Amino acid sequence: MADITEPQQAQPGRSFGWWDMFVSPEDDPRSDGGFVGELDTLVGFLRDQRLTLEMKCAGLDAEAMARRSVPPSDLSLLGLLRHLAEVERHWFRQVMAGQDAPRLYRTADDPHADFDGAAPDPGLVAEAWRTWRAEVAFAEHLVAEAPSLDITGFDADEPVALREVLVHMIEEYARHNGHADFLRERIDGRVGQ
Repeated sequence: MADITEPQQAQPGRSFGWWDMFVSPEDDPRSDGGFVGELDTLVGFLRDQRLTLEMKCAGLDAEAMARRSVPPSDLSLLGLLRHLAEVERHWFRQVMAGQDAPRLYRTADDPHADFDGAAPDPGLVAEAWRTWRAEVAFAEHLVAEAPSLDITGFDADEPVALREVLVHMIEEYARHNGHADFLRERIDGRVGQ
């Protein structure tokens, strides 16, 4: 039985300061809200979430991008980037545009290849950025050309409106940007905003 009178180890203190943030507020490329209308609001918040991911990964080499969180997790910034490219492709190319676009990384034999295949290779990192940016560009074009947020695609034979896809994508990025906050802080101490 453990001695419950043993003193607990002191945890290091943390303090907030702009010195360890990604950018100062006046240099932040993201909007400060102020969107007008439903489409502008959804597109604006999704754009800001995508920018946040880029900010979390800025200035890192291949080793840092591929660094895993803590065992047994396979989570890394590179894995998140590859995963989000896959998510963009699924919702915008496959579901909304109806394209027969094969998966980018995941296979039936390796359903976690987006994370498992995230290795510290500069070429792999550059390819992941190119792929993610191409998928984002496709999505942005599709949304810009859509006649309304009510257009539907099909996911597992169920209709889904563009509006719902945009909300889901904001949620997907927000969730993974939270992961990215912790990953980046573990890599070099920089904290998210």
